[in-house]
Amino acid sequence: MSYKILVVDDSAMSRRSMKRVLESGGYAVIEAEDGISAIETYHLERPDLVMLDMLMHGMYGLEVLSKLREIDNNARVVIVTADIQNSTKAMAFEGGASAFVTKPFAADIVLTTVAEILVEGGQANGTDSPRD
Repeated sequence: MSYKILVVDDSAMSRRSMKRVLESGGYAVIEAEDGISAIETYHLERPDLVMLDMLMHGMYGLEVLSKLREIDNNARVVIVTADIQNSTKAMAFEGGASAFVTKPFAADIVLTTVAEILVEGGQANGTDSPRD
């Protein structure tokens, strides 16, 4: 089965980097450059997983996470951010994030995290997760 992943980041370079990593793992990738388009794309495409940046123009990542969870309570979302504060991680997990990957990200960590969530069907252990 080919999983579909939505990459949400206002940086085109970050989206391209993440897309390259995910496609190398055999995943189909769709993109959104901001929170509004992420919500619209999620509603239309119903991806299996969302890789979501926290700091974007217009709508903060936690707000996008909340809206995605309203659309689909089972939405699987990985926060991808340079913000490594424990308070940010805690808010993300309280909001329903499945995992937290820090930027700059390593391809092996991204692929391990995604596989743990999609293939094994649970929370990710390979990076920060609610169980850490």
